[in-house]
Amino acid sequence: MGAVWVQLHRPAVQRGVRAAVAAGLAWQVAVLLPPLLSEYAYYAPLGAVIAVHPTIADSASAAWRSVLAILTGFALAVGLYELTRAVPNVLTIALIVAAAIAVEQWRLWREQASWVSFAAVLMITVGLDDPETYVLRYAGLTLLGAAIGVLVTTVLFPPLQLTRAVEQIARTRAVLAAHLDDVAATLREGRVPDPAEWAGRTAELDRALDRMRAAEAQVERARRANPRARRWQGRAAGIREESRAVDRVAVLVDDLTSLVVELQPHRRGIDLVEAGTGWVLADALAGLAGVVRTPHHSTDGTTPDLRDERIAAAEAALDRLVALLRTARGSDEDGFFALGAVAVGVRRGLAALDAHRRQEQPA
Repeated sequence: MGAVWVQLHRPAVQRGVRAAVAAGLAWQVAVLLPPLLSEYAYYAPLGAVIAVHPTIADSASAAWRSVLAILTGFALAVGLYELTRAVPNVLTIALIVAAAIAVEQWRLWREQASWVSFAAVLMITVGLDDPETYVLRYAGLTLLGAAIGVLVTTVLFPPLQLTRAVEQIARTRAVLAAHLDDVAATLREGRVPDPAEWAGRTAELDRALDRMRAAEAQVERARRANPRARRWQGRAAGIREESRAVDRVAVLVDDLTSLVVELQPHRRGIDLVEAGTGWVLADALAGLAGVVRTPHHSTDGTTPDLRDERIAAAEAALDRLVALLRTARGSDEDGFFALGAVAVGVRRGLAALDAHRRQEQPA
């Protein structure tokens, strides 16, 4: 039972259930209508499926835009057909399609733009014998199904997209932490980071960030006109804050990675101990990675947990880096200031992650 409940929290599963229920209800309602409409009841499930989207706001938007696009396509087809009766059919169809494609460029339609040309071709090929009746059947039943789709989306576990957002934040944290660990490993091995290699790794992180931002934006859209929004307001706000914190840290990490890769401050004559700067710098980056990987505490604060331990390790590593900066005599200003910028970046990253020790660690 627990596994079923987990699956029901997945957006794709929820949307599938809503679409199935909406399509079935739309069909059942349509077959109860007068024969003029019930003979074409299959148009109603089509409208229902069109209107079932990840959020209530998106469902309502898709419903009215789709129906309006269909009506526009019908009107365009009938109007141009009447104006070009003396023209061969092949030219009429070509003109209608060209005009429909032009109308589809309006920003009004958004993702439903293709319904204009689809409806225009449908009307010109099967609806011209009785266009008024065909519009009533197709557009009317589609509108009925779309209304049912929006209603089902609103009533049947209206989505807030929280699960997807949480998953995307976790994935982005994992990619960001792995990125920091890779930089630290390179420094410990004494290798010179390759700018081309790190550019590729940065692209992977950018993709993860884009997916996380999109998921957070979808949560915000899902809260509109959603009866569950107030109940989950705290959780949604927490997701937004965590997503934006990870985003800020990612920007900082991108800057400090660029400094390490391009300026290589650990190789620019500011260390008093041979090769020691690379290790100190690596420990600071790895410490930040550990905190990124551990976003939540597992205890009530009376005893230290893994997050406390990793925060303590990150702070200790940062203290060693700051101590090195205070005692080193830099013969290369660029390297010295770059290393200082990395220290500031790590400190700001920890602050963005709200990383502070709740308990003092035993000596």
